[in-house]
This record gives sequence, C-alpha cells and structure tokens, in this order.
Amino acid sequence: MTIVRVDSLDNKEFVSATEELREYFSSLSASKGRKLTYNVLTYGCQLNESDSEKLEGMLSSFGLVRTEGKDELTMADVILMNTCSVRENADKHLFGNLGVFKSGAYEDRDRIVIICGCMMKVPENVEKIRKSYPYVDLVFDPQQIHRFPILLRDSIRSKKQLINISSIDYIAEDDYFSIARLRKFRALVPIMYGCNNFCTYCIVPYARGRERSRDFESIVTELESLKEQGYNEVMLLGQNVNSYGKNNPEGKSFPDVLRAASDIGFNRIRFMSSHPKDLSDDVIELMATRSNIEKHLHLAMQSGSDRILKLMNRPYTIKQFLDICDSFRERVPGGSLTTDIIVGFPGETEEDFELTLEAVRKARFDAAFTFQYSKRPGTKAAEFEDQVPKEIVSERFSRLLDLQNDLAFRSNEDKVGSSYEILIEGISKAGSGTYTGRTMSNHLVNFTIPEEIMPSGCDTDLEGRLGIVRIDRARPYSIDGVLERFTDV
Repeated sequence: MTIVRVDSLDNKEFVSATEELREYFSSLSASKGRKLTYNVLTYGCQLNESDSEKLEGMLSSFGLVRTEGKDELTMADVILMNTCSVRENADKHLFGNLGVFKSGAYEDRDRIVIICGCMMKVPENVEKIRKSYPYVDLVFDPQQIHRFPILLRDSIRSKKQLINISSIDYIAEDDYFSIARLRKFRALVPIMYGCNNFCTYCIVPYARGRERSRDFESIVTELESLKEQGYNEVMLLGQNVNSYGKNNPEGKSFPDVLRAASDIGFNRIRFMSSHPKDLSDDVIELMATRSNIEKHLHLAMQSGSDRILKLMNRPYTIKQFLDICDSFRERVPGGSLTTDIIVGFPGETEEDFELTLEAVRKARFDAAFTFQYSKRPGTKAAEFEDQVPKEIVSERFSRLLDLQNDLAFRSNEDKVGSSYEILIEGISKAGSGTYTGRTMSNHLVNFTIPEEIMPSGCDTDLEGRLGIVRIDRARPYSIDGVLERFTDV
C-alpha cells in the first residue's frame, strides 16, 4: 500500500474545484430563489465525526447552508452519509436511510446524494449501491476526503454516478481543510490515521489504511489556534494514538504530542484510543502529573482469555493487561478505566468466557463498551469455522452486562457526596432544566442549576463552560448533582 503526503500549498485543483462548485450552487440557488442546504449523517467513531467536520467545512465553502431539525433531513439539497463498517448493523442503517431518500432524489433531479466512509471499502457494499441505488451520485472512501471537491465537481459534470475508491493511503494536514467545528466544548484533533494491528475481527486496517502520522508542528499549530479560539477541551484522535510517530522522520512520539497539548494550556486534554501493546509509562506519568490531562484511560481488553487474545491477534497476555491496569490505578488516583470487550468470538468456550468475567472483576472497569461478535466481511475471523451459536453469545453477553453494570454503579456511588469540576456539554437528554457534562475522570453527570446562580440573560447556551457540581445520586450509567458555582468567570 502506497502512502502519499498531500501538500496543500500546491494543490491548485482543490481550489479550482471549490470555486467551480461555489459558482454552480450559487447559480442553482438563484434559479430556485432560496439558499441551498446540506445535511451530513455520521455513523461510528470520533474519527468519523472529525471527518464529517471537514466535509461540512467544505460543503459550507461551496455556499451551502446546514439544515436544522430532524424534519428537514430528507429535504436537504445535498445529503451526505459518512458510514462506519465497525459498528454492528451499520449496513442496515445505511441502506435503510437510502430507501428513505429515494423518493426525494427522484422528485428533485438537482438533489445530490453522497456516500463515503469506511463501509465504502467493502466491495460488496459498493456493488450493491452501484446496482440497486442509481440515484446515489457519488461514492468515495475515507482516504480521499481531501479530494471531495474534485470528486463532487466531476460527478456533477458527468451527470452520472461516480464511484471512486482509492488504493492509495493519503494524508493531508488538517490545515488543508476548512473545518466546521460542531461543538463548542470540545475540539476533535486527529493526530494520525489508519492502523497496522490487523486484529482478526477488525476491518479498520482495510477501511482506513496503514498508519500515517501527521507532522508534529502541524498538530501544535492547530492546537495553538484552538486555544486562541477559546476551546476548553481537545480530544486527540487516532485508531491507536500510542503508535503516533512510529514511521515519522521527526522522531516525535505520542508523549511529545500529549506534553505539547498540556503546555499550550487547555483546561482538559483527552485522547482515544490506546492499544495495550503500545501504551508507555511516559503516558501514564503525564496523566499522573499534568493537571489538565484527563484522568481517564480507555484500554481495549477484548477478552480475558489468552487463547482467544491470540486468535484475535492481540499481542499481549491478560496478565500484562491487568498489570497496566494496576499501574494506572496506583499512579493516577481517582482515575477511571474503561474498555472494549467482545463476547462470542469464534472458538470462545465457556471457560474462555469465565476468564473474561474474572478479568473484568480484577480490572474493576468504570465502564465498558461490550459487543456481541458479528462477522465483518474481509476480516480473517469471518472465515473461522468455530462460530459460537447466537443463543450462547446472547446469554453470555447478558451475564457480562450484569457484572459490568454492577461495577459501573459502584464506581458512580463512590462519587456521591463529593464535588467535581464539570465541563458543560449542553442540555441533558434527561429533560428540561437539566444539563449534562463530564468530570475530569470522564464520568457522565446530569445536573440542575439553581436559579440564583444561573447567568443573567442566559437561556440554554452554557456549552463549553466550567462549573463545580456536587453529586447527590448515582445511576448505572451516570451521576446526578446540583451546580454549586461556575469556575470560568
């Protein structure tokens, strides 16, 4: 696989295509007598969210306006679906929504439907779109986001469905894009792309390509700009952030990036995700000693059985994993530990599953993303013969959930009666008058604000602010409290 670094200063075609699209949509807008709109539907992880922010920035640069409200999702003039091949039932979400858009696509011949993202690296999905969804105008893969204006221009020019899936792993610095930051409280900052691990259950190395690290100075420049814009929190992203810099001539590593972000002075720095084989003592030391690095480590265990870990191509033993957990707990007091676990991987026996339960008890995870194994086309595990019957997987999954929910509730109970600084993320789903945010250890908090300390003239726009919340109730997945005071005034 070839890796090509894109030089934004020399890519004249990107600029030319953007200008042509701006003229095209301006003319179409004039003929319709209204502003043209776009809508982006995003599935999957934070990296997908970051990709969508870049795509939205480009759509805005064409003169399009983002739609607001669920009722207008199918009414946008440009509909873009950024897909995920990792999450379960991703294909059902995609093709279900495509069916919804069908009538609108035929009613308005000017409407443009675009599909991109990881699912487009699966040939079966692309072929299905080609044969069954002729009203989809453009299909491309994650590696080609920097070519989006060029691909869209070519699609409009040809007036035919354009499918362009690359065999090259590109990397374009984030200053290449006009990024539409969708949140006020947190900025997403990818530091690398792709993965070299080839876990047997995972499609990511095939969908996102090989590991490519961004230039260190480019990351620092972006972080400094975000600080100037007033962001309180940044989230450093990568399929495995601890691999940053491995193939980079600069000699920088992930601790260098983490240290630089801390020195710039954000209130909080988060990062996702970490692979146990690459997590260094330096990272844990920075989490322990730097007050603005979040005290939360997400470390994917996947299974508690060494035999299953080997089948998964996870190059560590469960003892090595638990040793890391113990080190983190000891060196980062009050920190939280979360994980990913797959139940029912091919060949998993009851003994293997009991070892997973035992490891979960020992690690005392504060939260876990638990999944029932499902085949992913193109992965080695999909070809394994010893698939576990669905009813057994479901029963084991229920037992794991019961255990983990109990551990999560105990973790949340420990917070009751104490006060924590919260970064406010907005209005809570819990209902009117309730806000939501997270502690430095990434615990989800829903809280109310007494009328006497609510900022004057403020209705709901508290996103990105900081405050102290006293916790008075624990739930299995969150904690409740009351805001005592704001700390950013």
